[in-house]
Amino acid sequence: MKKAVIVAFDKFTDIDIFLAWDLLSRVKYRDKYFVVKIAGTEKTHTSVRGIELAMHGTIEECNDADLVFFGSGAGARTVIKDEAYLKRFNLNPDKQLICSICSGALIIAALGYLKGKSAITYPTVYELLRTYDVEVLEDKHLVTHGNIGTAAGCLAAVDLVGWAIERMYNEKVREDVIASVLPVGQGQVCIY
Repeated sequence: MKKAVIVAFDKFTDIDIFLAWDLLSRVKYRDKYFVVKIAGTEKTHTSVRGIELAMHGTIEECNDADLVFFGSGAGARTVIKDEAYLKRFNLNPDKQLICSICSGALIIAALGYLKGKSAITYPTVYELLRTYDVEVLEDKHLVTHGNIGTAAGCLAAVDLVGWAIERMYNEKVREDVIASVLPVGQGQVCIY
């Protein structure tokens, strides 16, 4: 069974979590053994727009996931300062796909996985990301290194999740999932 875990925290950016959830959940139509969970440190976390979201599990579920997706939001700036929070992660970028959208890159950097690498994040946190010895590529919306991917701009999650789906499965699954959310006339299939 393959598992994807989307990490949420208080003050997460709504679209980042929900878009990743929707896209990854579409993989289940191809692989009934694929599991997608949203995990956090509390039973519920509240988004920057005020939506209270129940968690499916705790962040420790990331440690055995095939894909770990860090969402963004003002809360990312808080959790990167919490050593106890960071110590709960025991990720392996040699065996797991680890990705982030916008300020979620700060969490990957705080965990040490971006040191000496290039990445992208939301413009308001470029300088903070650089403090982790990360080269910020301001002219890219998606930057990957092996199993680590960072993206910037909420809708860049489509390309980021597509990249992850292709790495876990293949190009055909990625194409089908992404085509299912494109504007009418641009997509090719509907997987419902």
